[in-house]
Amino acid sequence: MVLSQGVLAFLFQAQQKGAVEEIVNLLVEKYIEGGFFMHPILAILIIGLALSIAKLISLRKASINTRKFLSEVKKALEEGGVEKALEVCQKTPGPVASVFQAGLLRANEGIEAAEKAIIAYGGVEMAFLERGLVWLSLFISLAPLLGFTGTVQGMIVAFDSIKEAKNISPEIVAGGISIALLTTLFGLVAAMILQTFYNYFVSKIDRIVVDMEESSIELIDALAEMQLGKKASVPEAKNTTK
Repeated sequence: MVLSQGVLAFLFQAQQKGAVEEIVNLLVEKYIEGGFFMHPILAILIIGLALSIAKLISLRKASINTRKFLSEVKKALEEGGVEKALEVCQKTPGPVASVFQAGLLRANEGIEAAEKAIIAYGGVEMAFLERGLVWLSLFISLAPLLGFTGTVQGMIVAFDSIKEAKNISPEIVAGGISIALLTTLFGLVAAMILQTFYNYFVSKIDRIVVDMEESSIELIDALAEMQLGKKASVPEAKNTTK
């Protein structure tokens, strides 16, 4: 029984391997048939995927549990003040911690100074998060355009073949048009793949920015409460001396 299951598993794997090889061979064949414009489309897809992988890694590092981090900062503010809260920020990666650190460094100058630092540094961190998306957007636009250009070139070649043959043969017309449309197909597929990554990155960055803005507001409130507590303690101390 075990032997028969092993044989069936081996045959299934061999069949899968054969199917994969057939698909790869078909793709290579169509790629060659597509002509010159298939090369820049492939280059765009490879570079775009490399940028997407790098962006995935950077956004993964930038994502943290914002609620947990905020509670740790608030607890540190209550127990050890701004200095202890800064230690928590320094140990935490990501743009949210960096924005908090910028605000806390200016906390001794007042709430307004801390708020301005948070806003300014938040803009810087947002620019870092969006870095590379411009190139990805460019590749999404270029891939189908190159595909259409390759199709136009292929149509010109097809009509030249008809002119040389002096006969509108279905084989000549259908074959030429089929090859011409391959570049459009590959260009659209490349654009769709990169567009999927682009939309994911935009939604991910939007979530990080919203978390950063909401948590920054709560940090400012916590700093204001801390300063009010200090001010309130001063009259009490003077009254006791009297």
